[in-house]
Amino acid sequence: MAGKNQSINATQTWRDFAGARQNRHPSNSSQSRTISRILKRALDILIAATLLLLLSPLLLSVAVIVTFSDGGAVFNSHRRIGYKGKEFGCLEFRTVHLTVIGDVLQRSNLEKLPQLINVLLGHMSLVGPHAIMKEELPRYGKHADAYMSVRPGLTGHWQSGGRSDISYQISLDVDYLSEWSLARDFVIMARTVFALLSRHALLPRQEL
Repeated sequence: MAGKNQSINATQTWRDFAGARQNRHPSNSSQSRTISRILKRALDILIAATLLLLLSPLLLSVAVIVTFSDGGAVFNSHRRIGYKGKEFGCLEFRTVHLTVIGDVLQRSNLEKLPQLINVLLGHMSLVGPHAIMKEELPRYGKHADAYMSVRPGLTGHWQSGGRSDISYQISLDVDYLSEWSLARDFVIMARTVFALLSRHALLPRQEL
C-alpha cells in the first residue's frame, strides 16, 4: 500500500491490471479497451447531463422540500476516495429530518441523484465500484490499486447484489473490475432503472 506522502502511479497500475485481464481474455485488444474506456467516459457525460436536464424539476422540488423542512443545507457531502486515489465530496440529498419524503428518497436511492453532478465533474462514473472512504481501502487488499484505477459508480454490480455486508460488496467490486465491459455497464444500468421504477421502491413504507 502506498504511504501517505507517496504518489500513486494509477496509470501503470491500470496497465498491469489490464495486462492480467488481457491474459484471461486474449481477444480483447489493448486498442479496443482504450476505445471502450473513452466511450464509457463520453457516455457518462452525455447521460448524466441529459438526466440532470430531464430531472431538473424533480431535483428542484426535492431541494425546496429539504430546505423548508428545517432550513438546513440541501446536500450532504461525504468524503470518498476515487480515481487515482483522489478524495472528493460525494453528494446526496440531506434526508435526516424528513418523514415520508425521506423514506421514499432513501428506499429508492433517489437521494443519490445529486451524484450526477459528481459524474459530470469526473469524480464518478454512472457504473463502477462502490464509492468508499479512504479508511475502507485496505479491505480491498491487493485489489486496492485496481480500485483506484477507475472511477467509483453512482450504481454498480454491488447495487443489485442483494446483500449489504462489506466483504460481499468487495467481492462484487473485484468481479466488476476484472470482468468490466461496456455491455455489462448497460446491463447494470438497466437493472438499476428497473429497481427505481418498481412499486416497492417508490411507495412509502407501510408500518405493520
